[in-house]
Order: sequence, then C-alpha cells, then structure tokens
Amino acid sequence: MWFWEVLEYLRELNLASIALRVFLAILAGGLIGIERGKQGRAAGMRTHILVCLGAALTVMIGFYAREILGYENSDPMRVSAQVISGIGFLGVGTILVKGRFQITGLTTAACVWTTATIGLALGSGFYEGALVVFAAAFLTVTLLHKLEYKLGKQQRRFGMYVEIKSDANIRLAIKHLESTYGASGIQVTSPRSGTNGNVGIEANINNAKNTTPPTKISKELENLDYVVFAIESV
Repeated sequence: MWFWEVLEYLRELNLASIALRVFLAILAGGLIGIERGKQGRAAGMRTHILVCLGAALTVMIGFYAREILGYENSDPMRVSAQVISGIGFLGVGTILVKGRFQITGLTTAACVWTTATIGLALGSGFYEGALVVFAAAFLTVTLLHKLEYKLGKQQRRFGMYVEIKSDANIRLAIKHLESTYGASGIQVTSPRSGTNGNVGIEANINNAKNTTPPTKISKELENLDYVVFAIESV
C-alpha cells in the first residue's frame, strides 16, 4: 500500500523526514510543556520543545554520520544514549523540597525525561512508538492529576512546628495536637526563636479526615493563649 511506502520513505534520512521529525518534536514537546506551564512550573513549553528537539537531533546526527558521512562501523545511537542520563541534570533542577512531606516538581522532571525519550524515538523514525507514548503522557498529565488529587487528599500529611510559652503547657499542647489534628511523631525541641522559657514542639499532622491547609492550622494554633507561633515545618 502507498501508506507503508510513504512511511518507509519517511524512516530514511532525507529532507522530508527531517522536517517531519522536527515538526513532531515541536508539537509533542510543546503540548506537554503547555500543560506544565499552566501549572506554574519552571519547565514550560519552550523547555520541553528544546529538550524534544535536542534529543531528536542527537539521533539524526548518529544516522547522518553512518549513512551520509560513511562511518559504517559507528553506532548511530551511541551519542543519543547519553541523553537519557544527561537529561537527569535538567530534571533535578525542577524538583523542590518544600517540607518534610511536600515535594514539588517530580511530575515535571518526569515529563522532561519522557519528552526526551519521545524526541529520541522521533529522531530515529520510530513514529508509532513516539506518538503512542506522547498520547499516553499527555493524557496522564492532563487527566489523571484530578484522580491523583482526590486520592491524595485522603492521605495528606505535613510537618508542623509549634512554639509555646512554657514547659508547663507541653502536655496541654500535645493533647490538643493529637485530638484536634491527629498529630503523630511529636517531639519536644529547643525553641527556634531562642527565647528563654519557650519550648518547641515538632509534630506530623495527619490531615486525612479534613482538608484544612497548613496556614489555617497555624492561625488556629496561634489563637491559643499558650502558643507563641506555629508554622509548617521545613
């Protein structure tokens, strides 16, 4: 059939196939990047496009060296294989630890890595695999995050630091944290403010049954007479 003949032609390294691979790399990287950009992530549309384009080009360089320049003994995937490990440095830059139980940027880092693999597939002419993985990745970041959020709300927990006025209030503070917020892993520590007489309390807030944000819990605790201040623990 003519379709398969055209597909085989596009798998070869020629001007038409290069243009198609570059276009698809821009499209795939751009769509994934737009979704990340909407979430306010540092790695947005331009970053994902450049990653996908760069990965595709490294593969095409390998095939160009073997088929056009005549380096028959060279492995066309040798250079592009380093993309998989090298892209990790870019992914690490998107990960931020905001608290003991809160890490952001993991999905964006995974998107950058996946975008690179899509670029590698496009650069090698493996259009079917690239398009299928792109569709799966795009659906994952656009649709499944809603399901993940609903499931995650039931398991959310974070650290909280509470500073109280006197060690005489330790029992009262611990009892309040346990009964009101389901706190666990409570530890009495030195006061972060350095104020003599104050006592610090570190606690893990298990926010399974209510979705009260850390800022609101801090304000509720600070309304207590014996609490100096309360913040999400970092």
